[in-house]
Amino acid sequence: MSTRKVKIFDTTLRDGEQSPGCSMNFNEKLEMARQLERLGVDVIEAGFPVSSPDDFRAVEAIAKIVKNSTVAGLARCVEGDIQRAWDAVRHAAHPRIHVFLATSDIHMKYKLKMTPDEVVARVADMVRFARSLCPDVEFSAEDASRSDRDFLVKVFDTAIAAGASTINIPDTVGYSTPNEMYDLVAYVKAHLQNPAVDISVHNHNDLGMGVANTLESIRAGATQVECTVNGIGERAGNAAMDEIVMALRTRGDFYGCTTGINTRQIYRTSKLLSTIIGVGVAPNKPIVGANAFAHESGIHQHGVLAERTTYEIMSPDDVGIYQNKMVLGKHSGKHAFADRIAELGYRMSDEDIAEAFERFKEMADRKKEITDRDIEALVGNAAISDVKETYGLKSFVVNSGTVISATAVVRLVRDDGEEKEHVARGEGPIDAAFNAIDRIVKMDTKLENWTMQAVTEGEDALGEAICKISCNGHTVTGRGLSPDILESSIRAYVNAINKAIAMEEKAMI
Repeated sequence: MSTRKVKIFDTTLRDGEQSPGCSMNFNEKLEMARQLERLGVDVIEAGFPVSSPDDFRAVEAIAKIVKNSTVAGLARCVEGDIQRAWDAVRHAAHPRIHVFLATSDIHMKYKLKMTPDEVVARVADMVRFARSLCPDVEFSAEDASRSDRDFLVKVFDTAIAAGASTINIPDTVGYSTPNEMYDLVAYVKAHLQNPAVDISVHNHNDLGMGVANTLESIRAGATQVECTVNGIGERAGNAAMDEIVMALRTRGDFYGCTTGINTRQIYRTSKLLSTIIGVGVAPNKPIVGANAFAHESGIHQHGVLAERTTYEIMSPDDVGIYQNKMVLGKHSGKHAFADRIAELGYRMSDEDIAEAFERFKEMADRKKEITDRDIEALVGNAAISDVKETYGLKSFVVNSGTVISATAVVRLVRDDGEEKEHVARGEGPIDAAFNAIDRIVKMDTKLENWTMQAVTEGEDALGEAICKISCNGHTVTGRGLSPDILESSIRAYVNAINKAIAMEEKAMI
């Protein structure tokens, strides 16, 4: 069977970030873009530049730092949108403008209030304008899966004639079945006047068929697929990148396709996104879930021990879930630490390594052994925590029990050196600590969500706390890491407070 390459178009930073609770700040978007480039995605859709000044700034910055992947900016079929998208991506090594317009009867009638002829004319004008600015233009027919097929082909022919080199067939509301997507892609490919373009698909997961629809689209001839890390996205999300890539890799005998993805970066990319947005993946999620390579049944365990392939169709190493090959401790030197970071795939400056090593030594004083996952958590949290520390944790004391009210005394230190301390009660020790912090900072914030998970196994496992707070209409996510779950929770809350302060200061400029 001949092998063809399928391009991976990642829209985590655009469509993915639109899902509730999954917003990212400027530095987080840049770090995610760097990781997507390390992962090897062909196209990074960095955002929707016209939507806000912050989104424009992030897309522009990503375009400047990414060298290997194409960087795309989304735009409606509106001249102002397209110009704004080009202004944001123009400095990219490989820029792309991605324009879209709906083609289904229901969208044209109720949303666009345009006739089919008006839609065709708009596509011709706007794709031509985009092509005059950028040599790489993609056109998406929103709600293509519910569009009349002959009209859809007419619109695509118009877009290609105007200069589009990629056409995208979205199942915008996740309505299609795998057989229907196969037939649709095959029909479009067979009836295009000029089929020498990339045919892309963008499948949502409303009925749980996003990945299946994408794989059937590939079988029908799609050469690009649009997806997200961990399958995040609006409503029920998008097709999950990791599942698509590993399906093509594991079943290459059936699909006859390959991708340019460095699969050993899949787990790290998934973990980074979860850390950034504070939304974990289900334990039973394929590929990157905690149970994806776990075997509890005695029969399964016996089979895997005798021959791994009895119950594992993939190796954990294939997706970057490494066994602990080296254990570091408090007597380990900076050189060994730097070597381990490099082996794990992180690229850090000497200055960043020195700072990370100091944090490592602090951790080593509190843990007997430090594993790869501890190091990844340490380095990963530091990489996306680049925010001015208005407040830092100095100390805390918590009293709690079944016969007393939980109380907490928290002392914070400001960036100007001033220390403030307050005591508060709460429904539990964490609530009491958060109340004490609120009394110190005197900000109108609301805790929206708090989660805690162990980064590694064992009694001295690192606890990673995630706090989401709302402040003046904005939601920010704070993170904290410590073997002490109270400390990690307090650090996460303080981190969120610092982010909220930074947003307030920026808004006043």
